[in-house]
Amino acid sequence: MLVSQYNFILVVLSFVVAILASYTALNMAARVAGSQGVAARVWLAGGGIAMGIGVWAMHFIGMLAMDLSMSMSYNVSLTILSMVIAVGSSLFALWLVSCEQLRLRRLLPGALV
Repeated sequence: MLVSQYNFILVVLSFVVAILASYTALNMAARVAGSQGVAARVWLAGGGIAMGIGVWAMHFIGMLAMDLSMSMSYNVSLTILSMVIAVGSSLFALWLVSCEQLRLRRLLPGALV
């Protein structure tokens, strides 16, 4: 049986990264309502990218915090793909909630994803 240990400094760092990224992303996404056109899309993209990278970084730091006393390695292409998926999902989620009214035709795709 594998014995695991956690580096508590990295666990705390993971929490800090999550808090800072979510604050930044939601602050940027809140500016979408007060903007129009290209500026609204830029704020939305910035918020989605900040949230996606924050989610990805939080999980990646959390994985690095766990020590299994065996050799492990990470596949670079899969790691980058996981970041792209996190950013894409965050962009989609912030786009869903960026309208003044959340209608059913916009809510259903979000529920399915």
